[in-house]
Amino acid sequence: MDEVRIAVVGLGGRGVGTWLGMLQALPGYRITAICDPLEYLHERAISRLQRPDEVRVYSRYEEVLDDSDVDAVALAVRCREQGALAAMALEAGKHVNCEVPACHSLNDCWRIVLAQERSGKVYQLAEQTRYWGFVEAWRKLVAEGKLGHVTLCEGQYFHYYVGQHFRDPKSGTFVHPSRLADYPEAAGTWMNEMPPIHYLPHELSPMLKVLDDRVVQVVGMSTRPQSYAHPQIQTADMQMALMKTEKDAILRMAASFAQPHPEANYHWYHVQGTGGALEWKRANRDMPKMWLADGQMHDLAEVDWRYERTDAPAEARGSGHGDVDYYVHAAFRDAILHGKPLEFDVYRAMDTAAPAVLAAESMAQGSVPLAVPDFRPGPNRPKGAAPT
Repeated sequence: MDEVRIAVVGLGGRGVGTWLGMLQALPGYRITAICDPLEYLHERAISRLQRPDEVRVYSRYEEVLDDSDVDAVALAVRCREQGALAAMALEAGKHVNCEVPACHSLNDCWRIVLAQERSGKVYQLAEQTRYWGFVEAWRKLVAEGKLGHVTLCEGQYFHYYVGQHFRDPKSGTFVHPSRLADYPEAAGTWMNEMPPIHYLPHELSPMLKVLDDRVVQVVGMSTRPQSYAHPQIQTADMQMALMKTEKDAILRMAASFAQPHPEANYHWYHVQGTGGALEWKRANRDMPKMWLADGQMHDLAEVDWRYERTDAPAEARGSGHGDVDYYVHAAFRDAILHGKPLEFDVYRAMDTAAPAVLAAESMAQGSVPLAVPDFRPGPNRPKGAAPT
């Protein structure tokens, strides 16, 4: 096998704007099918294909799974069924590369794990922020013990994405809440249905990489399930997860999609240990900072860490998200074609997805603490066996 024959499922902004381009630019991939139930999206996707005559166009996902010329599925979708769609592909013998947030229920977390174990196919959550340059630098500092014992890690993803909470089903036009009266048939997108905290993998994944750790307990808290900033939006302005890790660190992470926030300043992180602290920049004009207790440092000092990696190959440049969109596609390809172990395998993926799902469940139960399972096989669960 010298190429991955892949189907791109989901022809929205990410599928067409990023995935199609990356999969046609990287050696080792050949797009053999595209799919979306919204047929008005097909034409735009076809126009972006380099060899459209060689690509089959589907409206039904089942047709993709039945296609013998498809080795792998690129799930560029976000919907309630996202986890089930990934599991269905694995169960059908297809490899899966899936957009964040992976899934929206604990049952789907387990279904993905079991389908991957039983099929032996590659599953990867295409979460790219764990490949950022500063994340690698922070991981090394923690691994070398420069921060002592890490006691606190914080993160937030505030993306004022209010213009994409509703969409007109006929034209596909995204509708701002203030214009809903002009589009009476407009329906809520995944963003208007999904608890914001379900997007937690985008922040949790890089920090769990930094800490080399996993979450064992989570408590969630939320503002009311209706936006104060835009009352037409039926999700909370702010949700937060408070978590405890296996190595005895406390994590605090928050997510928001409806609350006004400066553009392009979506992410913030902070790591505090007994021997030092690291902090990402608070504003785009700011700089990341570091303090080491044994470094003769009297205050946090600015450090020129960036999203972009200094060791990035040429083909990563301009790939998106600070040049790191490249890495998720290269890793997926190399795992299939060359058997290279995934850094972010199915178990680490569920380490980021399950706390998000359970944080929302905690909110629904009045903010009770909930245990986060370890999805790895062991003495109490053989590989491929459902948990008891």
